[in-house]
Amino acid sequence: MTSSTIRFPRKSLRVLAVGSLLGASAMAMAAPAPAPAAPKFDVQRISNDIKILSSDEFEGRGPATAGEKKTIDYIAAQMKAAGLRPAGNDGSWFQNVPLRMSSIQGSPTLSMTIGSAATPLSQGEQIAVRAAETGQNSVDLKDLPLVFVGYGVKAPERGWDDFKGVDLKGKIMVVLVNDPDFEGGEGDFGGKLMTYYGRWTYKYEEAARQGAAGVLVVHETEPASYGWATVKNSNTNTMFDIVRADPRTAHTQMEGWIQKDLAAQLLKTSGIDFEAAKAAARKKDFRPIPLKATMSANYGVKSEVITSYNVAGLVKGSKYPDETVIYSAHWDHLGVGLPDAKGDRIYNGARDNASGTAALLELARAYAKSKPERSVLFLAVTAEEKGLLGSEYYADNPLRPLATTAGVVNMDGPLSIEKTTNFSISGAAKLDLLTMLTEEGEKLGRHYTPDARPEAGSFYRSDHFPMAKRGVPAISFSPGRELANGGDARGKELSDAYTRDKYHQPADEYDPNWNTSGWNSDMTLLYGVGNRLANSRDWPNWSQDSEFRAARDASGASRK
Repeated sequence: MTSSTIRFPRKSLRVLAVGSLLGASAMAMAAPAPAPAAPKFDVQRISNDIKILSSDEFEGRGPATAGEKKTIDYIAAQMKAAGLRPAGNDGSWFQNVPLRMSSIQGSPTLSMTIGSAATPLSQGEQIAVRAAETGQNSVDLKDLPLVFVGYGVKAPERGWDDFKGVDLKGKIMVVLVNDPDFEGGEGDFGGKLMTYYGRWTYKYEEAARQGAAGVLVVHETEPASYGWATVKNSNTNTMFDIVRADPRTAHTQMEGWIQKDLAAQLLKTSGIDFEAAKAAARKKDFRPIPLKATMSANYGVKSEVITSYNVAGLVKGSKYPDETVIYSAHWDHLGVGLPDAKGDRIYNGARDNASGTAALLELARAYAKSKPERSVLFLAVTAEEKGLLGSEYYADNPLRPLATTAGVVNMDGPLSIEKTTNFSISGAAKLDLLTMLTEEGEKLGRHYTPDARPEAGSFYRSDHFPMAKRGVPAISFSPGRELANGGDARGKELSDAYTRDKYHQPADEYDPNWNTSGWNSDMTLLYGVGNRLANSRDWPNWSQDSEFRAARDASGASRK
C-alpha cells in the first residue's frame, strides 16, 4: 500500500449521524431492511492465506515476476474453490494489464558539485533515483543546474504559481513534499488535509509539464508520512507505469528523492537557511531559487512493455445481475529489493497487502454461499505499489460498467492489529457509502472516526481513488486504532511502530502470534456494508460539494 497500513484516527470523534455530513444534497436512501445474520468467518483460514501469500516462496509478490504467477494462480484457485465465476478477459480469471516496466541496470553513478565541492552520492543513502519511465535506455546528465522550486505547485484556481515563468529546461527541480499548508495548518490548500498537489506523483507530472530534465523530492518524515526506509525501498527497485502514447508528457528522465540533510546543504551553500526557504515557499509570492550546485547522473535503463494481471471473480446477482458491488484489494507488494540490516531481500508484505487479499478471499467464500440480488465482483488488482496502476487500468477498462456499479469497498490492511472500538476510511470524503458503513458499524458497537492524518493524503494512495475519480462511490476501509485494551494511545504506539519498523520493509512478515481478536468484527463490518448494498435498490452518491459528484450524476440515466 502507498500509505501506512495501520494509520488511524488520533482521537475518538464520534459521528452520531454521518449522513449529516452530506446535508440535504445527499441522496435519500431507503431504511435498511432486516438482514440475515452475517456469516461466521474463519479467522484461521484468513491467517493461513496471509501466511501463504507472504511466504518467501511468493518472493514479495512483485508484478512481472515468478511471484506474480504464483500469487494470481493462488487467488484464482481460491475463487474457483469458493464457487465464484471467472470474470476476467475471455472467460478467464484474469484481466490483462499492460504496463511499462523499467529498471536500472547495475549501480547508478550519481554526484553533485555543491559550491565548488565534488560530492559523490550513494543510491539509497543520500538519494534514491528511480528507473527512467520515459522509455529511454539510459540516463546521462552532465552538470545540470539545480533549482529550488518550493512545493512545485501550479494551481491557477487558487492563484498559486511556484514557477513564475522561470525556464526549467535542462535543469533539475528540487521540490518539497506535501503542499504549502502542511507546516502552518491553514491557507489556500485546505489546511492539513492534503490536496493532490501535495502528492509526489503530482510533483513528477508538473516537472514534466515544466520541461525540467529531472526532479528531486526532499524527504521529511512528517510531511511524507513515512520514513526514508520506505522511500529507499519503494524507489530503487523496478518501476511500472501505464502504457502511454508519449511517456515524456508525464515523466522527466530522472525522478527521485533526496534526504533533508542534503537539501539543507544545497540551500546553505547558496546562502539560504532550509527552514527559511520552507517558510518562503508557503507564500504566494515565492520565486524559484537557483542553487549553487549541479548534478550529474549516469546509468543504464532496461525498459519494456509487459503484461500484469488483475484477478476477478463474480457472484452473479439473483435479481439485478447487471448491477455490481465491488470488493477490491491489491495483491502486489515490492518483490525482491535491497537487503535490510539482516540481509533479508524479500519484501513479504504480510499486512501490506496479503491481509487485504486474504480478507477478499474470505468475503468471496461468504458471498458464494448467499444469493445477493446484485452481482458482487471480487477484484484483486496489480501494481498498487507502483501508483495504483491495476485499479487505474480497471477504471479505464471496466469489466463491469461503472455507471451501474453501486459502490466499491477497498481493503488495504483491513484487519485490526488488536480488537478496536472504532473504524475509519482513508481520507475525508463525504458520501452515502460512509453513512451505510457507519450504520453497519454501530450494529457491532463500533463508531466511525475521521482519518487521523488527512495531511498524509491517504485518499489518493489506495485503489478506491481511480474509481472515485470517475464518480463511483468508493471507500478504502481502515479498522481503527482505538484499542479495546489500551485505547487510542496504545493503538497509536503500535501503529507508529509498524510504520517505522515494518512498512515497506522486509520485516512486514506473517506472525503466528498476531492478536486476531478483532478480525471477525472487521470481516462482519466489511460484509455488512457490501451485503446491504447488494440487496437494496440504493444508489449511493457523493455529497453535493464533492468533486466526484458531477461525474456520478452524468451517468444517472443508466441507473434505474
